[in-house]
Amino acid sequence: MSQCQSIRFEDIAMRLFILLLTLLTAVPLAHAADHAREQRWADEILPAILDGDPVWLEQADGHKFLGLFNVAAKARGALILVHGMGVHPDWGINNVLRTRLAEQGYTTLSIQMPVQAAEAGPGDYVTTFPEASERIGKAAAWLKAKGYDKIAIVSHSLGGRMARAYFVANKTTPVRAWAALSMGFDDFKGVSVPVLDIYAEQDHVPVLNMVAAHKQSLTHPASVQRMLPATGHFYDGKEVEVTNLVKDWLDKTL
Repeated sequence: MSQCQSIRFEDIAMRLFILLLTLLTAVPLAHAADHAREQRWADEILPAILDGDPVWLEQADGHKFLGLFNVAAKARGALILVHGMGVHPDWGINNVLRTRLAEQGYTTLSIQMPVQAAEAGPGDYVTTFPEASERIGKAAAWLKAKGYDKIAIVSHSLGGRMARAYFVANKTTPVRAWAALSMGFDDFKGVSVPVLDIYAEQDHVPVLNMVAAHKQSLTHPASVQRMLPATGHFYDGKEVEVTNLVKDWLDKTL
């Protein structure tokens, strides 16, 4: 090989190395939680909040995330509400659950989960699961410090995968039970607390594909699986029914 060829080869190798390094550096940034989008959600929803009080919880890195806290009179327990992909603590079914369950005797803390850019898909969110797990842990500790000993999680959609990440990472937890609405992709292996697995008759395909695996992985004797008929992934028209199902199961389990 001539000296000129050797120089060209080294130049190409260096260019490829720089390109690879750039791509590897860019991937985590593209999939990191979008804290600015979280703040935009908070700025949008807080002026319109009628039920509950806003609270701010702090992560280990100093980032503060929003929670909507509804205190129930003579509370039977406290619930951490974990919303789905890319939305906020007062969105859709979470608004119904956090307000109606508080009216029915359960203090609720609906927390802002990590969000990404609007075009991000479910697979992109896996990189946020460690941060999501930390937020759930902070919420549980916050409720424990408030004097609540009976704590459960109620999750919807992708929030279920985030809750599962929390349980798998934390074998010892103050959380005693988990109501999971419409969780796709993952099963309940590695989760030791009782689980209420709910899905809709007309749910998203990834949820319906996991129904059998979910049932098989429910190992706790208090765990049950229930289907809500004549509704879809967001439980439109069945908000009262799904809330009552969660409440009745919690009454027995907590």
